[in-house]
Amino acid sequence: MIENGEQILLRAEGREYFAVAGDEKPMHTDLGIVDLKVVPGKEWGETIASHKGIGFTVVKPRAPDLFRHMKRTGAPVMPKDIGTIIAYTGLCPTDVVLDAGTGSGVLAAYMGIIAKKVITCEASEQFAANARKNMQKAGLHNVEVRHADVLQEMEKLAGEGFVFDVITLDLQDAALAVHGAKKLLRPGGFLATYSPFFEQASAVRAAVETEGFQDIITITVTEHEMEYSKRGTRPSTRVGHTGFITIARKF
Repeated sequence: MIENGEQILLRAEGREYFAVAGDEKPMHTDLGIVDLKVVPGKEWGETIASHKGIGFTVVKPRAPDLFRHMKRTGAPVMPKDIGTIIAYTGLCPTDVVLDAGTGSGVLAAYMGIIAKKVITCEASEQFAANARKNMQKAGLHNVEVRHADVLQEMEKLAGEGFVFDVITLDLQDAALAVHGAKKLLRPGGFLATYSPFFEQASAVRAAVETEGFQDIITITVTEHEMEYSKRGTRPSTRVGHTGFITIARKF
């Protein structure tokens, strides 16, 4: 049953809209005005009608929906790479996570759906403000967005007594944060970095080796969507590479 104040996704005629169940302000669309006050108490998958009589199916938002609807402030980490990071770090509901290079907050949101708590640091005040709005839109109260340079914030986090199970870095100079990351990780914890270029990935690799991390791997994940046409079926010719992921573990 849908509760008052819960985030919802409304779908009708191939379009979709984010909203809040029970919101006093009606949602205006070109398919009609939707009264959100009637949503609480309904079941997921039920349909509500706009004033034009068009039915909207009420859907529980999931991570891919957030990826499509979040306001972007830069190039986000793509779902294929997010999935790899989650899988290789074994992210779980008891984990406390530090994320740096928030951007729009896409990676932080995906992890926030799973983890106990996520602290994400963003050096740009504008990006941090947008990420906070995105977390609010996603209903993720366990994701804390800090406007901070993670290199400086790491010392503060240590002083606050934080120990992290997973640390993710999507930074141009991620290699510089490896030393501080190791100090904040609990034994058995994972560091995951995302690097767009060979040079950055190589610098990260050297840094994690110097710091004595173990079980180190650097990988690239390619993705090819299948194209279906009357002529035949084949993988898309679009380039499926986005960046390099380095996973390392502290023991």
